Amino acid sequence: MSNKTEFAQKERRVLEFLEREKLDGLLLSKHGNFAWITCGGSNHVPVNTDAGVAHALITCAGKYVICDNIEARRITQEEIEGLGFRCDPFQWYEGQIPDALERVASGARLGSDTGRWGTRDVDARLGPLRASLLPEEIERYRAVGALTAECMTETCRSVRPGMTEHQVAGLLGGEMLARGVLPVVLLIAADERAFDYRHPIPTDRRIENHVMLVTCGRKWGLIVSMTRLVHFGSLPADLRRKHDAVTKVDATFITTTRPGARTGDIFRAGIEAYAASGFPDEWRLHHQGGPTGYAGREFRATSESDEIVVENQAFAWNPSIGGTKSEDTIIASAAGPELISPTPELPTLRVEARGQVIPRADIVIP
Repeated sequence: MSNKTEFAQKERRVLEFLEREKLDGLLLSKHGNFAWITCGGSNHVPVNTDAGVAHALITCAGKYVICDNIEARRITQEEIEGLGFRCDPFQWYEGQIPDALERVASGARLGSDTGRWGTRDVDARLGPLRASLLPEEIERYRAVGALTAECMTETCRSVRPGMTEHQVAGLLGGEMLARGVLPVVLLIAADERAFDYRHPIPTDRRIENHVMLVTCGRKWGLIVSMTRLVHFGSLPADLRRKHDAVTKVDATFITTTRPGARTGDIFRAGIEAYAASGFPDEWRLHHQGGPTGYAGREFRATSESDEIVVENQAFAWNPSIGGTKSEDTIIASAAGPELISPTPELPTLRVEARGQVIPRADIVIP
């Protein structure tokens, strides 16, 4: 997992950031940022917090990991080995993070992704540091995409009428955890709930004919987002029309996501595709996605988003029309968008958008 070349490039990005911001050091505590700077390391114990139990500090003078003695051995041996970090742990019953910062960076002007412990909060400006994925990150991302897609495929094959949404979530979550992928989002909607709610957390509702499965899976800090649908029995014509429309919108988002494109213009192209497909107002009922990577979404794209897509930046678009949705994770490469979460063993549509044919997931009909 550790990679000195990858880390050296990231350290250089941080040092350039410090110079621009007139800071002496950057403290990274959030799960995604820690994973990014440590080339896939993990600093979480509980998963219900933004910040982890270990903190990476990069300064002009050195690099450190700050944590207590409970975490020090695992972090140094399993998460940061070979990267040149110095770990000087404090006793969990005595020390405090401010004391540790004072020891290694006394008087330094520190920025951080939390704004805690007297640091300046620069979290909103860290996205560009992570945006362009390095070759090693792309390889890890492909692996996470393949694992998450495998989990989704197995679950779609196992779903049966009469199962509760909780049971489906258990199947999908279990497949993911068994492969070391943490399900940070699990949404399951049976029948009318797929038509009524855009964020359907699982319930005891039992499947009759239709079920939507949505997940965001995290491994090595990288998050893969994807959605699939399963329908039992004959597919209603209205649902067929909706799914054809939503995949057309998604294909439009994907094909226009290229390095150099303005994110707001990509968004507008998708909205135009909604209208051309006969569903001009559905986009108002749910956000459409945006750049991803070490966050579920770095931000939610709108027509006002002026951010420019950079080479090898990850995106996950998620257009939806009541009862259906199309979502996968892509990388915007110079050669065109690369889909990293395909499910080729499940039904696939070939959707034409702006002169290109984009594979999109079809509804699974067992």
